[in-house]
Amino acid sequence: MSKHKYFKAFAAYAGCNVVLAVAAAALCAFIAPAAAGSGIPEVKAYLNGIDAYSILAPSTLFVKIFGSILGVSAGFVVGKEGPMVHTGACIANLLGQGGSRKYHLTWTWLRYFKNDRDRRDMITCGAAAGVAAAFRAPVGGVLFALEEAASWWRSALLWRTFFTTAVVAIVLRAFIQYCNTGKCGLFGEGGLIMYDVSSAKTTYSGSDILAVIFLGTIGGILGSIYNYFVDKVLRTYSIINERGAAFKILLVIIISCLTSCCSFGLPWFAKCIACPTDLTVSCPTVGESGNYKSFQCSSGYYNDLASLFLNTNDDAIRNLFSTSTTKEFHISSLFIFFGAVYCLGIITYGIAIPSGLFIPVILAGACYGRLVGRLFESMSTLDTGLFALLGAASFLGGTMRMTVSLCIILLELTNDLQLLPLVMLVLLISKTVADNFNKGVYDQILKIKGLPYMEAHAEPYMRHLVARDVITGPLVTFSGIEKVGNILHALKTTGHNGFPVIDEPPLSGPPELCGIVLRSHLLVLLKRKNFSRDRVVTGDDILQRFAAFDFAKAGSGKGIKLEDLDIEEEEMEMYVDLHPITNSSPYTVVETMSLAKAAILFRQLGLRHMCVVPKSQGRPPIVGILTRHDFMPEHILGLNPHVMPDK
Repeated sequence: MSKHKYFKAFAAYAGCNVVLAVAAAALCAFIAPAAAGSGIPEVKAYLNGIDAYSILAPSTLFVKIFGSILGVSAGFVVGKEGPMVHTGACIANLLGQGGSRKYHLTWTWLRYFKNDRDRRDMITCGAAAGVAAAFRAPVGGVLFALEEAASWWRSALLWRTFFTTAVVAIVLRAFIQYCNTGKCGLFGEGGLIMYDVSSAKTTYSGSDILAVIFLGTIGGILGSIYNYFVDKVLRTYSIINERGAAFKILLVIIISCLTSCCSFGLPWFAKCIACPTDLTVSCPTVGESGNYKSFQCSSGYYNDLASLFLNTNDDAIRNLFSTSTTKEFHISSLFIFFGAVYCLGIITYGIAIPSGLFIPVILAGACYGRLVGRLFESMSTLDTGLFALLGAASFLGGTMRMTVSLCIILLELTNDLQLLPLVMLVLLISKTVADNFNKGVYDQILKIKGLPYMEAHAEPYMRHLVARDVITGPLVTFSGIEKVGNILHALKTTGHNGFPVIDEPPLSGPPELCGIVLRSHLLVLLKRKNFSRDRVVTGDDILQRFAAFDFAKAGSGKGIKLEDLDIEEEEMEMYVDLHPITNSSPYTVVETMSLAKAAILFRQLGLRHMCVVPKSQGRPPIVGILTRHDFMPEHILGLNPHVMPDK
């Protein structure tokens, strides 16, 4: 650029970006497709009770870390915050399943966490640690886990997540102290406060409040439009990505070239601005990050658009949040940058690279806020840098639909407690406005991915239905002492994970529900071949042949599969006692219970199976089993077409 060889400069810039982008896409396409995207919806789904394939596997962790580094380095309009949350959850899952045998990372003492509740708690702590590390916001991390990630919360989890994020803050601080010596490059720039705006004068009047209300309202509308287009783009990309790894990489190359063209091409439309005279930093900035990039301008001048496009995303946000620099960016430059980042953020999310949504949304929101600050300059006393912060808050509220956690994260990011009332106001307004149009971006992504996420509240139409209205058959049950062949046939012909166990004469008087047995436990029992030729009760003696951890929740890819069983023909006619491995106290509801009550009970207790029992005597002891799929709107409305979904 300094030698005026602009085409060579563009070729070098775009070439570096494409190479880095292809490397990130190749990792995602060939090693861990589950690592693409933000990862927050997947973590949110897991904590809701959905254990989707390989979302927290060690290979996903590896690709998430290195793919995120490559993706951000490639100049895409993506953030590292979402991937950091997913990374924290993957590390917690690795610890919660006792390590990884495949990669020879196992620790015996970790087996005590091999149960659903402890693993879920650890992954909640991991998600909180990811937010705390990404934003350097330990309290924000705890609140993010509470408000957005976790579906179940208890008091013990609060101090555990707080302890986790406190450790993150201390480790971060130690590294930043070490890196202040200049040994780590740009790591640690800005200390623990990433975007400090506390130096600005924060006094506001009635006219400022009106400007902020306007900012929040339009921010909510723009946020909902952003969600709408992200939804459409994701649906389109999913069709392209299904065609194979080559198409995934090709799509990444196209978006990379488009991003490079925008970042390098659009600054040519900006005029060169003379450097301010009262600066404490160098202008133009050469060879380092800063507010003033010369681009094609001569000495003593800078290009304001290049200062935004040809900087890291963090530095671009820092430039937009900078206070006492009202005239630093032309209004036309802000309009161009806003339009470009808004559109690039939409089309970049969904390609096969780890990509967060926080930074694109903050970047677009900060630019929008600064624009509003310039337009209201004559009637408002607030600094344009503070308007940029409020604009970022309005966009985050309009897209993510969080309030408390975002408020504290922004507070910890910017170190300006005096602006707290306005940030609260903006978040509440933008969320309320956006909720009238569509759902939050993470909820939309969950729906696109087909993950059966259960909301905290029941839909209104569920009040008009009862539990038996959504039961589908046929029901597969086992006797308390069952023939091995029958169990094997049921496991082969169904995908069920739980089976009711019914005691019948002569083991009991009338048939009665003994409990529910899990597929994974049946496989462990069949693998050991503890069979008997006669139909007799073996009792708890059989459990002495097993260790307690044999029935613990297996790690990803470690559980016994149906193909691992080697049952002889003569063993098919033998019997096995299911009583010792049966959960004899399953959660049951009567068939006439309101479906809305059943749905709330199912979610709040974190159930996987709910048994439905008859109301009257003289009938089979169980009517059916409800799982989370039975509470999904598609299933309910498909079985009951007469029900109006909005009633």
